Amino acid sequence: MGLAVLIGVFILGLVIGVPVAVTLGLASAAYLLLEGIPLVSVPQKMYAGMDVFVLLCIPGFILAGNLMNSGGITERIIRFASALVGWMRGGLGLTNVAGSMLFGGISGTAVADAASIGGMMIPGMKKAGYPADFSAAVTAASSTVGPIIPPSVPMIIVGALSGISVGKMFLAGAIPGILMGVAMMVTCYIIALRRDFPRQPWAGFGELGRAFLGAFWAIAMTGLIIGGLLSGLATPTETAIVASVYALVVGLFIYRELPLAQVPKIFIDSAVSSAAILVLVGFANVFGWILVSERIPQAIADAVLSVTDNKYLVILLINLLLLFVGMFMETIAALIILFVPLLTLAQGVGIDPLHFATFAVLNLMIGLTTPPVGVCLFICANIARLPLTPVVVAIAPFLLTNVLVLLLVSYVPPIATWLPTTLLP
Repeated sequence: MGLAVLIGVFILGLVIGVPVAVTLGLASAAYLLLEGIPLVSVPQKMYAGMDVFVLLCIPGFILAGNLMNSGGITERIIRFASALVGWMRGGLGLTNVAGSMLFGGISGTAVADAASIGGMMIPGMKKAGYPADFSAAVTAASSTVGPIIPPSVPMIIVGALSGISVGKMFLAGAIPGILMGVAMMVTCYIIALRRDFPRQPWAGFGELGRAFLGAFWAIAMTGLIIGGLLSGLATPTETAIVASVYALVVGLFIYRELPLAQVPKIFIDSAVSSAAILVLVGFANVFGWILVSERIPQAIADAVLSVTDNKYLVILLINLLLLFVGMFMETIAALIILFVPLLTLAQGVGIDPLHFATFAVLNLMIGLTTPPVGVCLFICANIARLPLTPVVVAIAPFLLTNVLVLLLVSYVPPIATWLPTTLLP
C-alpha cells in the first residue's frame, strides 16, 4: 500500500505541474506517514545525499559559467563559430550548433546553453530568413551537447552516486559530445540544402583569426578544467573553484564587460541555482532510499533478467526505459532514482560502469528536448514566440540523429571509455 501511495503521489505531482523536488518530498513524506516511519528520516537522508564532497563541484562550475556568461562570452563564441562555419549553406544553423559545442565547455548545463545561445541566435536566424520553428528546434537540440562535453553537472551527480572518478566521467563525455555535435551539424546542413536556407559570405581568414583571439580566453577555460584534472594538480572541486576565479578575472580585467556592481548578484543567483539542485538531490535521495528499502532495484533487475540476460538486449531495454523516463522527469531526479539500480543491472550482464554512465546521461539529455517535459524545448519555443507543436515537428530530424549517436555510443564502448582509460589509467 505504501509503495502505491509513493508512486501515485509522485505521478500526480508531475501531472499537475508541481516542481520535481517538491513532488519527491511530498511522495516520500506520504509514504513515511502511512508506514509509521518518523519524519525525522527525511532530513537525515537528505543530508546524507548532499554530504558528498564531489558535489561541491556544482556551485563552482555554475558560478564560473554565470561569470563568463555575464562577461561577454556568448557573443564572442557566436562570432568565432560564425567565422568558422557561417559561410556554408544554412550557416547560422551550423553556427548555432558549433556555438553550443563551445559554450558547453563553460556552462555545463543545457538550460543555460538554450537560454544564452537561443536569446541571441533565434532572433538573428529569424531576421536572416530562417523559419522560426527550425531556429528554435536547432537551438534546443544543440543545447543538449552542453552537459555531455565537460564540465557537466549530470556527470558530477553520476560520479557522486557511483564512485566513478568525476575526471573520468568528464573525459568519457568528450568524444560522444563531439560526435553528437558533428552529427547535428550534418543534419542541419542536409536540411539547409533541401530547403535552400541562406548562407553568409566568407569573411576571410583575418576575421577568423580575430574571432578566435576574441574567444580564446573563453575557450581556454575548458582547457584549464581538463588540464587540472589530467595533471593531477587539482581535484574536480578545486578545479571548479579555480575556474570561478579565472572567470572573474577574465570578465573584469580581460574582456572588461563584467560590471563589478553585478558580481554580488551573480554570486547570489549561482547560490540559488546550486541550492535548488542540492535540494533536488536531497529529496531524490530520500525517494531513492525508500525504493531501495522496498527492493525496487532488485525487482527491476530480476524482471529484466527474467526476459533476457543478453548484454546487447539489456542495453536496448535500458535505453528505451531511460528515453521514456526522460520524457517525463527532470534529468538529475531521474539519475538519482534510477542510476544505481540500472547500474547494478548493467554490471550483472558485463557492461562497464563508465560506459553505462555515459550512455545513461546521454539518454536523459535527449529527454530535455522531448515533450511533454522537455525544458529546453519550452525555453526555445518561448524565445521564438511559437506554440510547442511546430517546434516538436521541426526537432524530429535532430532527435533521430541524437538517438543514432546514442545507439553508436551504447554499442561501441571505446567511444566512451578509450579517452578516460588512456589519459587517466
